[in-house]
Amino acid sequence: MLPEIYEIEDLRELEEYLSGFTDAKRLRAELYSAFLGCCSYRNVAEWNKAVRLCECLAIAGWGDNEPLEAVRGTCFNGNPNTFFMNRYSRPRFLDAVWSRRNDGYAIDFGRSCLHEGADSHLLPETTSGEAQAEALRSQRNWIAKNPILITRGLANCYENSRPVIESMEKDLMPELDRAMRPEMYGKAVNRIVLNCSFSFYDNYHCKTNYIIADESLKLKQKDFYPALLSMFSEKEIEDNGYFLRNRFTYGPFRADTGIARIVIVFEREFSELPQQRQKQVLCDYLLHAVRKCAVRISKRVNYNFDLMIADFSATLGRWCETGLS
Repeated sequence: MLPEIYEIEDLRELEEYLSGFTDAKRLRAELYSAFLGCCSYRNVAEWNKAVRLCECLAIAGWGDNEPLEAVRGTCFNGNPNTFFMNRYSRPRFLDAVWSRRNDGYAIDFGRSCLHEGADSHLLPETTSGEAQAEALRSQRNWIAKNPILITRGLANCYENSRPVIESMEKDLMPELDRAMRPEMYGKAVNRIVLNCSFSFYDNYHCKTNYIIADESLKLKQKDFYPALLSMFSEKEIEDNGYFLRNRFTYGPFRADTGIARIVIVFEREFSELPQQRQKQVLCDYLLHAVRKCAVRISKRVNYNFDLMIADFSATLGRWCETGLS
């Protein structure tokens, strides 16, 4: 069985192949056993086998084992990063950072780390693994998980917004992971990523104060600075760190990854509001963005956006009503 699944590239063909096994319990056990042999991957080929096994288990089911998703991301330094995560975005096993060599990618063990489930002796003393020219893959089907991911751009912000933003990350996101019901929405959407960018002024050389563009003007990137010059002088722009932006920027929905990205920007005046009012405004913007995204892609995918948005709205409401610690 294993040689065949490693050779089948098309997900539909892979699903058809796996559907031919009548003993589903045995199939899952064999796939999971093979996965355990690859989760301590040492090179690109072993990582790619682990990805394929995660794709198979997403089709056949993980049984009594914790469902995991094999992700190829990007580290802060731009190098590839590979890891397994559960439905709550908690990492498992080996979390590897890769470096580019003349003959391909190799694990940089000095930058890599271990998570729950990994053998404590997994990381060798050597700093670099075997290099291979094969491309690093990422899982193309995904496990059921909270489809709303709220992130932020730079860590900078005005002090009066810091408790609100910290609560968004430490309280709201875990509550969304707990309260959302992804199994009931469908499989077409993986993540709606809401990236929040807040104004800040750390010092004269490190500052960004967003000016929100009139939505009816439908300005594009090339239009922002000329429009800003019609509102402020060059000196005012430089002294205050002004940047004209649309409140919401909607990226395309990619059916192959199931991901849609939205950027939401916040002006300085947002941070001057009382903190509880900031929470309410933030919730209003997040909900508006998700609703607008749903309208944009609902005709293309089979997904229960109504139920998802209802759950999202209810969770936002609970978070908004709680005080800040």
